[in-house]
Amino acid sequence: MGFPKLLIEGKPGRIEELQMNLQKKLNCVNRKLNIAITRIANPYGHPNILAEFIAGQLRNRVSFRKAMKKAIELTQQAGTKGIQVQIAGRIDGKEIARVEWIREGRVPLQTIRAKIDYCSYTVRTIYGVLGIKVWIFVNKE
Repeated sequence: MGFPKLLIEGKPGRIEELQMNLQKKLNCVNRKLNIAITRIANPYGHPNILAEFIAGQLRNRVSFRKAMKKAIELTQQAGTKGIQVQIAGRIDGKEIARVEWIREGRVPLQTIRAKIDYCSYTVRTIYGVLGIKVWIFVNKE
């Protein structure tokens, strides 16, 4: 999660609750499980966090174009070279599924040298399942 304030400030004992749930899922109740929370300095530079942001907007019935443009704006403020966002499915509840995408800046998908972060994310809306794909070109040379 890119916003640890939600995890830490939400309820006291939330980290311990998470720790106990993970121990039960991993079947290691007799061993101690350590959870370290690290703050992400630039959360909107990560495609997973950006896809979750877009998914939250779409669940709240915000226009898909407005959600994509807001995500691109936040990513550009994070200092990336380029971003491409794609949403596929029954967009805005239309009867036929389609694919919409927006690209801003450079996203060189044809070269191996480029440092591109990618995320594929599915979101369940009231109309059906939408697929969100995010490519972020981070130039760390």
